[in-house]
Amino acid sequence: MFMMKSSQQIVQEKVLGLLSGRNTEDPFPLFAQMREMGSVFPVQLPMGGADNQVWMVTRMEEVMQVLKDQARFTVDSRKLADNNHVQQSLTGNTEESGPSLFLSNSLNAIDEPDHKRLRTLVSKAFTPKYMESLRPRVQEVADELLDQVQAKGEMDLVKDYANPLPINLISEMIGVPKSDRSKIHEWSESIANGLGLGRMDPEVAKGLQDFGDYIKQLVVEKRQYPGDDLISHLVAIEEEGDRLKESELISMIQLLIFAGHETTSTLISTGTLILFDHPEQWEMLKADHSLVPSAVEELLRFNGPSTIAGPRYALEDIELGGQQIKKGDVILPLMKSANRDELQFTQSEELDITRKIKRHLAFGHGIHMCLGAPLARIEGDIAFTTLLRRMPNLHLSIPREGVSWQFKLASQGLTSLPVAF
Repeated sequence: MFMMKSSQQIVQEKVLGLLSGRNTEDPFPLFAQMREMGSVFPVQLPMGGADNQVWMVTRMEEVMQVLKDQARFTVDSRKLADNNHVQQSLTGNTEESGPSLFLSNSLNAIDEPDHKRLRTLVSKAFTPKYMESLRPRVQEVADELLDQVQAKGEMDLVKDYANPLPINLISEMIGVPKSDRSKIHEWSESIANGLGLGRMDPEVAKGLQDFGDYIKQLVVEKRQYPGDDLISHLVAIEEEGDRLKESELISMIQLLIFAGHETTSTLISTGTLILFDHPEQWEMLKADHSLVPSAVEELLRFNGPSTIAGPRYALEDIELGGQQIKKGDVILPLMKSANRDELQFTQSEELDITRKIKRHLAFGHGIHMCLGAPLARIEGDIAFTTLLRRMPNLHLSIPREGVSWQFKLASQGLTSLPVAF
């Protein structure tokens, strides 16, 4: 007998397709449908060979509560003695150690007091004042990249601009030699493209292992020949005593390299495409470059780099958004959905680069808010302003339907964006 699927079953299938990377359709109609069905939405995810229920949080108020309330929600599944499998099985992997536990000792995977201890170690390098001091260097890198393509009249905005701009800057800060930066990008791309909820592509494990081995070797070299870079400073701190474990040091560097360029690269490339898709906004920006900082914030709200925040785990039974959450349940905050919340933003599905935004969640919220947010904003500001100044006639050089989205770890991005100018 033929059975009609319920609306919840249909949404369930679409969510699985999106988060596993199999579905590259525009996700925002799905997010709007989920918000209509509730601010906290149950989904069965295949993890570790079995179906496990997780809770998708769709609206800003509840997302902020989950991200901020450390008494009731944790990023560290090890705090739940009977739930140790969850952290690994979110990618369909059940190993308890090794390269598959990417960033498992990093800032994103621990709570207080360890989080404060680790964040304090790197926070001096990521103060807004220091980030502002980098503006001239960001401008130099942006101009150098456009110098290489200006005479050609065309470029791939992803490969020639959006990717190398942030990776060159974070590599300089951290101490990665120029000769190794292409390898760093290849590993990051492999990891970002090959991991999803419920899946880990076979080549990812090798990429993770190679990336980890490279960082370890880099640390060895910095111990022998320290310089004026972040790895050398972290190594010096680690050698002072028990403030920084070796595993924490490696994970910290992995996080800084990986997160330090993926987010900004996605902002620049997808932000440019979104502006192309809204020509009236693009023309407004071309006419008034002072709107760029406001446009960056609106682009982050409208379609920020991260689809979801890292999973949280309920530390106790709690009611959230009208749902009964049990201790140990997995909660996935949907950042992109929260940033389109109709209860928070007027005409939330519309792009408005003049919008006055009090807050958005593109960089997270609470103690795990992105450490590099000030740098990402500066890079976005300079990247767009430089494009507008030097290439005012920038436009797509392929049909719009030829542009394809690709799911990346917790986000969606572009692998290519051919433009002419």
